[in-house]
Amino acid sequence: MSSLDLLPTVISGSDKPEYSVIWLHGLGADGHDFEPIAAELNFPNKSKTRFIFPHAPNKPVSINAGHVMPAWYDILEISEYAEEDEQGIRETEKKIVALLEHEIASGVPAKNIILAGFSQGGAMALQTALRFSQSLAGILALSTYLPLSGRLAAERSTENQDIPIMMMHGDYDPIVPIKLAKISKQALFELGWSVQWKTYPMEHSVCPDQIDDISRWFAKMLD
Repeated sequence: MSSLDLLPTVISGSDKPEYSVIWLHGLGADGHDFEPIAAELNFPNKSKTRFIFPHAPNKPVSINAGHVMPAWYDILEISEYAEEDEQGIRETEKKIVALLEHEIASGVPAKNIILAGFSQGGAMALQTALRFSQSLAGILALSTYLPLSGRLAAERSTENQDIPIMMMHGDYDPIVPIKLAKISKQALFELGWSVQWKTYPMEHSVCPDQIDDISRWFAKMLD
């Protein structure tokens, strides 16, 4: 995939980075959504870090009455028994892999790249990083769940079997119920991943205490 075929992105931070964070937004948002959050983060190697915020393409979303909006894949419903848009998830995975490979080719080692995401973007971060062929620095999965969980045992990457995973969720999330996140955490645990887990007294959002915790986690991962 050429650079012309890559997902459009918003880029901030170092123009000669040693570390990179690729951060995927949630349904209906765009790459600018987490720029302010990244600006608030504080960790020692931030000046050496490039933040990459891709824009999802526009597509109809079934759960929102088929309205066209930025989406990484279609969602029919959100529950542990929901039918999933496997084709859409896998198509987006390929695009995120292309971004990762482009960043590695630019000079940032895979082991210095975090794949982060919120809600639908967090689902894609888990989907992609756990199958990626080179060891990454970590996965930050915010207010999200594990997609295609039944396929992961057969598809997981040995290079990322020990990848650090930080899952964060709101106790009162009405969009992605915390029960679904806990089921996802347990599925990862049963497949051998060690998952850090934090909850916050919030709904489907990000809170100040969480930003402080992300900063501390980045300090450990991007070291």
